[in-house]
Amino acid sequence: MTFLIGRTTDAGPTACLGQYRARDGSAGAPLALDVDGPHVLLVVGKRGYGKSYTLGVLAEELATTAGIAPVILDPMGVFETLETPSSDASGVPVHVCRRPQIDPNSLDPRAWCQMLSLAPEGGAGGLLWQAASDCNSIGGMRAHIDRRDAPCSERRAALNHLSLAESWEVFDTEGLGIQHLSTSEATVIDLSGLSEPAMNAVVHAVARLLYQARIAQEMTRLPWLILDEAHIFFEGIGAPALETILTRGRAPGVSLVTATQRPSALPSVALSQADILCSHRLTAQPDIDALERIQPTYLAGDIATVLPQRPGDVVLVDDATESVHPATIRTRKTVHGGDSPKVSDR
Repeated sequence: MTFLIGRTTDAGPTACLGQYRARDGSAGAPLALDVDGPHVLLVVGKRGYGKSYTLGVLAEELATTAGIAPVILDPMGVFETLETPSSDASGVPVHVCRRPQIDPNSLDPRAWCQMLSLAPEGGAGGLLWQAASDCNSIGGMRAHIDRRDAPCSERRAALNHLSLAESWEVFDTEGLGIQHLSTSEATVIDLSGLSEPAMNAVVHAVARLLYQARIAQEMTRLPWLILDEAHIFFEGIGAPALETILTRGRAPGVSLVTATQRPSALPSVALSQADILCSHRLTAQPDIDALERIQPTYLAGDIATVLPQRPGDVVLVDDATESVHPATIRTRKTVHGGDSPKVSDR
């Protein structure tokens, strides 16, 4: 018998996550996740207990499932190893985008102002808003601001902020398009080394691109967007695009997987919209409190009483079947890139 998370019927593709964990800690029946329909999956846990490892297991499964286009936004640079098989397994089809660039037009005027910390009602912010509304490139925005009849100080401030954005080297009119993200292989977008505003810009653009492509039926595969360190992006300009998928992604078939060690830092919509919760160990009371606020009625007792203790162990709370499953995540088929370096290894 296989325990199935995310649906009540047996038909359709699934992803093998691991094994059911018996009360004595021993491994039980296989545990699988529904990947036939869209889901919002929230993975939480304190540092070092397996969040990124669990995302890697899920990415391995999605990358080998026909009809799915997995996109991994990687702020720590740990998912490139998906293309590196472990000693007794094979790798998975992966394309790694190491220097992501996005179309400047993928950000609306409000996002440009928020990203560069300029108030839209201010002089410099107003200039930037108009430039972003009327132009499709940074060069065009710069020329637009130069032509405006505005005080020199305001034009200089807007241009300086625009130069800062340009220095991140993430904006290009020939940047990431849906043709780069809708392939049969997994796409890993490496965000490591970018500033938080630059990372947020890429997250905003990619999330918006996937959603709009499915709305316009320009993408036949169903996208699964996987996002590590999610609290960084719900605090920046990535938030509106992510919240659109959270609240409206089911109809066009866009799935979202977010992982964080700080569930208390996520907005309520990111917690309440998750139909599957995968929790590793948590000890910080604010984080436990955040989970208790969304605790379903079918979970008897406090959620703190069912949280696991060991790395690799999880508790899965599934709204589709209204059930709770203690489990152990399976061994990776590819090399895990999230281990911390140790002095003893040197």
